Amino acid sequence: MSAAQTQKENSEGGWGCLESLGLSQKELVLAEALQMEYDALSRLKQDKNGTGTCSKTPNPSIECPRPTLRQPIPATTGASLLRGLSGSDSSLNQPEGTQSPHSIPARVVPPHESYIRESLYILDSPEVSKFRDVSGSSLGDSLVSGSGFLPKGFPSLPDDIPPAIPPRNPIAPSLGSDNTFLTTWASTVPRDVNLFTPDVDQPKVTSGELNYDNVNESLARLNGSQQGPRGRRASGNQIGKPVPPRTYLPVPKSNKNQRRVSADPVSLGSRMNGFGYELFQVSEERDEEVAGFCHMLDVLRSAYPHGDRSKNAGFVWSPSVGHEELHQGLGVSVKVTVISEHFREPLTFTCDGSSTVDLLIYQTLCYAQDDLDHLDVEDYLLKVCGHDEFLNNSQTLAGLEFVQQFLKFDWDIRLFLTKRSTISTELARTKEDDETPSSMNHSILLQERPVKQTVTREALTLLLDTFHNEAESFLLSEVELPLHVERLVQSVKALCSSLAAVETPDVTSALSQLPACPCRLQPKVLKDASVLAFRENREKVVEKLTAAILDLVELYCSTFNANFHTTPQSHCCTAPVQEAGLVTNVLSFNMYAAHRIPITWAASYEGFFLSCCLTHGGAELCAPQHTSKQSVNKYLFHLVVWDQRVCFPVQINQLPRESQLTVILYASSLPPPGGAEDKGKQRRSIEPLGWVTMPLFNFRHVLTCGRKLLGLWPSTPGRSGNARTSSPNFSQPDSVILQVDFPTSSFEVRFSTPPPADFCPQYDSRLDTISQIQLQDVLHKKAFFWLTAEDKRLLWEKKAFCQAESGALPLVLASAPCWEWACLPEIYALLKQWACLGHLDALGLLHASFPDQELRRTAVQWLESISDPELLDFLPQLVQALKYECYLDSALVRFLLRRAIGDIRIAHYLFWLLKDNLQDSQFSARYQHLLAALLCCVGRGLRDEFDRQCWLVSILTKVAQRVRDATPSSRQSVLRDGLDEMKQFFSVNSSCRLPLNPALLVTGINIQSCSFFNSNAVPLKLSFRNLDLLGDNINVIFKSGDDLRQDMLTLQMIRIMNKIWIQEGLDMRMVIFKCFSTGRGRGMVEMIPHADTLRKIQVEHGVTGSFKDRPLADWLQKHNPTDEQYDKAVENFIYSCAGCCVATYILGICDRHNDNIMLKTSGHMFHIDFGKFLGHAQMFGNIKRDRAPFVFTSDMAYVINGGDKPSSRFHDFVDLCCEAYNLIRKHTHLFLNLLGLMLSCGIPELSDLDDLKYVYDALRPHESEADATMYFTSRLIESSLGSVATKLNFFIHNLAQMKFASSEDRPTLSFAPRVHTPKSDGLIRSLYICRHIRTTNPSKGYAFVVKVEREGQQEVQLVQRTFEEFHELHSKLRLILPSSKLPSFPSRFVIGRSRGEAMADRRKDELNGYVWHLIHAAPEVAQCDLVYTFFHPLPRDERPGAATSKPAEISWSPASGRELGEVKLSISYKNDKLFIMVMHIRGLQPLQDGTDPDPYVKLYLLPDPQKTSKRKTKAARRTCNPTYNEMLVYERIPRGDLDQRVIHLRVLGDGAFWENTVLGETFIPLKRLVPGQHWVDWHQLGPPSSESAH
Repeated sequence: MSAAQTQKENSEGGWGCLESLGLSQKELVLAEALQMEYDALSRLKQDKNGTGTCSKTPNPSIECPRPTLRQPIPATTGASLLRGLSGSDSSLNQPEGTQSPHSIPARVVPPHESYIRESLYILDSPEVSKFRDVSGSSLGDSLVSGSGFLPKGFPSLPDDIPPAIPPRNPIAPSLGSDNTFLTTWASTVPRDVNLFTPDVDQPKVTSGELNYDNVNESLARLNGSQQGPRGRRASGNQIGKPVPPRTYLPVPKSNKNQRRVSADPVSLGSRMNGFGYELFQVSEERDEEVAGFCHMLDVLRSAYPHGDRSKNAGFVWSPSVGHEELHQGLGVSVKVTVISEHFREPLTFTCDGSSTVDLLIYQTLCYAQDDLDHLDVEDYLLKVCGHDEFLNNSQTLAGLEFVQQFLKFDWDIRLFLTKRSTISTELARTKEDDETPSSMNHSILLQERPVKQTVTREALTLLLDTFHNEAESFLLSEVELPLHVERLVQSVKALCSSLAAVETPDVTSALSQLPACPCRLQPKVLKDASVLAFRENREKVVEKLTAAILDLVELYCSTFNANFHTTPQSHCCTAPVQEAGLVTNVLSFNMYAAHRIPITWAASYEGFFLSCCLTHGGAELCAPQHTSKQSVNKYLFHLVVWDQRVCFPVQINQLPRESQLTVILYASSLPPPGGAEDKGKQRRSIEPLGWVTMPLFNFRHVLTCGRKLLGLWPSTPGRSGNARTSSPNFSQPDSVILQVDFPTSSFEVRFSTPPPADFCPQYDSRLDTISQIQLQDVLHKKAFFWLTAEDKRLLWEKKAFCQAESGALPLVLASAPCWEWACLPEIYALLKQWACLGHLDALGLLHASFPDQELRRTAVQWLESISDPELLDFLPQLVQALKYECYLDSALVRFLLRRAIGDIRIAHYLFWLLKDNLQDSQFSARYQHLLAALLCCVGRGLRDEFDRQCWLVSILTKVAQRVRDATPSSRQSVLRDGLDEMKQFFSVNSSCRLPLNPALLVTGINIQSCSFFNSNAVPLKLSFRNLDLLGDNINVIFKSGDDLRQDMLTLQMIRIMNKIWIQEGLDMRMVIFKCFSTGRGRGMVEMIPHADTLRKIQVEHGVTGSFKDRPLADWLQKHNPTDEQYDKAVENFIYSCAGCCVATYILGICDRHNDNIMLKTSGHMFHIDFGKFLGHAQMFGNIKRDRAPFVFTSDMAYVINGGDKPSSRFHDFVDLCCEAYNLIRKHTHLFLNLLGLMLSCGIPELSDLDDLKYVYDALRPHESEADATMYFTSRLIESSLGSVATKLNFFIHNLAQMKFASSEDRPTLSFAPRVHTPKSDGLIRSLYICRHIRTTNPSKGYAFVVKVEREGQQEVQLVQRTFEEFHELHSKLRLILPSSKLPSFPSRFVIGRSRGEAMADRRKDELNGYVWHLIHAAPEVAQCDLVYTFFHPLPRDERPGAATSKPAEISWSPASGRELGEVKLSISYKNDKLFIMVMHIRGLQPLQDGTDPDPYVKLYLLPDPQKTSKRKTKAARRTCNPTYNEMLVYERIPRGDLDQRVIHLRVLGDGAFWENTVLGETFIPLKRLVPGQHWVDWHQLGPPSSESAH
């Protein structure tokens, strides 16, 4: 069969498939046409000369095989040809059913059933295929003998079978496939559609387009073969001797490391003229850095064998709290209920918080077992009911995080006792895991970005063969020379196009020796074509062109980490090494060209030039160097050629080890057609088009040399160049590629780490006062971001005096003048001398500004002391810090992997954080390797679990998308239909852990309990069935369409604030819930039970409820009917409200409306939905919606005060706010470090230093505690409380949400905690209002006593309801029964006094008529749930004469016998200054007319004969319990005079004109004041005396 017939029969199946290999159809058609012609020529020659033999093979590199050394043919065929495109193990990219043999026999071959057990992300194929093809032809029938791969007559050997072409994405089997394994696997093992399936990833080739046999046939036919469909091959050992590796190979410590690199020769059609070339198979670890990284993983994993149960428990431990937080639970009685299969009834114990878990187990066993002699407590474990997590037996109860959480909310602590031997350990690592060598194959496809496109060895073989034929034709040509030149140039162009469209100067130079042709028209061509009439001249051209192409192939292989190479390279002799610190040559290199210039750039820009700069940690080492301006040229492709030497005025010995070369491509934009004036203006605008960075020293600290290709990242508008540390951009197939030629040398320039210097800081004298003040001012900046050049000079000069400041080291190191080799000994000595930093301070040394390897290694050593639960608090920042590591292997990577191996919870969250960062295109390659490393370390069990979680998330993402896209009326049905797929998921997987928390193990979903929220993203409310039958259903929110990384970060900051407060002994009762991003635009949020939004609470009082003061208090009263419950709820409210005010202010949380503030029935307030933070306010047109510093409204103050007047409880609230604020201010550097590490995470509102500056300004670290207290009180609390904009914002939101009101949201009564029905309470027979009673709270008026008689009940019930509550009932009946006939309601409006007894009598009669008609109305009215809820007895009805709401203010500290009140002062003395802070006054008496005074404080410092010491505060308005927090200062007070001084304090009422009333006074001697300390106390006010006047 001719090649032409082959092409005709299989054009669609063949070429359509090959387009996926990186070749355009035009190039492939050209190659095909050339190939067909030379196939015919080749056959003609062979017919004349006869069939050749092996001994006559002209290619000396191909030897005759020795059959005696080979394994049986079926086990070895094609062994070297089946590697994946990504450079990883071939099992990742094989057609299902094939298994690549391993390069070295030592490699572990998975068993036959391994594929089904392995995670879908690992893609290890089983050996299930047979070698015979479907047609039944034998192996020998299908061997290749054409010119494409072997010369005619070369013996038919198994190695010569054309390779299968690995797809870029796994391809589902085509319809009608008779491969039973493919069909079975696709139908029984669900795929993670999020990662692999064509409908999500949209690969270039779909399953319908690509058939492996067709591709192989196409390749074979194009090479002149007559091979039929190739049979599947069984795996076996590799044939032939392994070729020595071409890359760095660590000294192997075990046989499993000996398979790092392999190479395998494949002949590429050698010709009679004698010049031939080969492509050799190499594994992924051909990359030196990856090979070294894999070796590190082997060593690291060997330290954690599977038999070590302390690091391989196989289940999740319950997290503990830090030692500082432990005191919160000590001394507290903990009520614990233990359930077990060993006894029938649950056992309840009351333990002290300091009791250990093993003691609790022992006590339980004492009840359950008679004989304790043979029992070992260590054989038992306690599990948290409802959670799949276990308590460590050595842990104290108070030290467990879940115990403290349960105590906070008064939840019952229920534990399950079980034997350790019965616990499932499916997540534990196994012996098989330990024996599996480390490889980057795991998760090479575990990403949501397509793997980079590289040309396959097969496609390149085809193009090289075509070039070979064209070169031979050109050499033999006697006539039609221009035609042969054109065809030769076309073949070169096709080759270059497949090799990233790069045309090196060698290719250009070789092509310049050919005459001009249509496909290459430029000045540099051969003018006189007659010189090519001589064969020797043509041979020189071909020889030069061949060498240039092979160099280009080698350059491509090394740049793109391809899975093949031009020549096998053995270990070469080690080059001599020269220390970088001794090389005085300046840094220089040649900028040749920018390849793959888009054609649109040629039409839109001119004057392309490069700006090159050297940076270290983001700081420039010298002025940038620029190339000349050039325009776009058209050679084979569009490119910009500079070919210019760039020379920096920096010697190599002055380069820091982590120096980065940053190159930015600029161009001048061409103006649109227009006037000359406009044209002149627009020509001057220069735009950055792309940028790239690369390290000057590689991971072995050797200076870069040779030719490099660098893919440019596109610049983002609005930022200058966008340059930052990252790998070159080869993930985008059309990225512009920069060619840089670095000087080569016969020796390696290596940067060796110098030892620390031996020096001690000289303490010649104490710092002078001015220097101390200057140094303190600089250290108060808390972070190095805002250090000026003068600040840095001062810090470095005075660094010896900074060691007392724990957080000063990052500031000092940021001030180091340079990091070159000669300066490092001094820096390392300082690092060695500095006191060991705490792990929180060490975080500051992991920022991008500190790339030095030794410094970062030291920081990680200091981090080693961090506990596993605390590590989880800072894991997002540490994952981001991996971007700032210069190389793949680092101390931080090893630290995280070690912790992940030892703790499943850390491994779980690390997996999802790494997976989320795969979306960052600039760092996706690094995170791909780190994710692969994690999956290598954790074992098969956890990999399978991660696979299930990813699958679960992908299903939920599709469901959420469909619900969001549906019409509002059909969303619920769409949701239920979509969740049916979850049933299929759980039918395949018996259980799955939620990404939100690995201890949440679910086994199904309650579709009937699932719903959605009416917000823009339409989040799903999901109810999962708990695997633990002793636990409740697990309710979570799943969001798709919202970026939850900002919510994650905000909640992390609030969680850390809460821990700081608890460590300082201040429990702010914060509600901390989990939120986790599972990919860009999707994630899960924990649902808090028994909580409502403020909007839902306020609209119970109507749409204007946000303007009223009572809604929150009434709602809390409704859910906490007893005094004790209500007081506890108010206390929780005060603390949590204060914590929310402080946290939301510091973090600048905006877009605060009453739908993202929630209140639990226990009184805990908390915020949700953090879409705006760091001061990025929500805008309404040009109006800023968030006008107040934080949300603190009058209805919140009403709850705190117990009414509408300030009380002493408001003082406690203010003090809590100020204390919490000052405690966070002490940790300013921690929050700046944490947020600074997240600057590169891609959150839009945290992207530059201005965002960090917001937090710095909010924390005011330069101010004293007193100044900060005054600021928070007067500037923040008062302005927030007085802001009308907040309430108006709430009201507007209420109106906006009315359109989302669901028909299922039926109105409820504001004072009734739950709904009651006729079925639950019994039918009402009669209603009668028998009397009215006077009430005083919340306001003066009357309540009406209603006698309720029910059928079948002898007892008569009496309920008390006010007229306003009757009106609320009538209003809501009208809402829910608009078409029913309701009785008329008495008018609310009256003339005269509405609170008089006569009015109450009249209303009693009117209401009696109303309730009679109501109970005798139609059944839908009379038996309405709202009516029965209204007349259901409340706790207040059981108290005779009870008020309708909470009684008047109950002071926490009643002042018995204190008639004139007290004043709280904070007095201190420092530097001859007396500071008196007037904080609060409580218990002032009203004025004679019964009104509250306008009090202010006046001070005198006695003796004061001249009356010059008067100081006074501002006046508070209409209150007997004012708050001031104002500082009054007396200067130049000698320390010796303090004992003789007395403070005379008077409290006056600010009256009209000059009439002020003295409300009380006191005299405070300063004898008790200790200089340097704060004296904070309450002082009794007494009546004014006549002697008190001056």
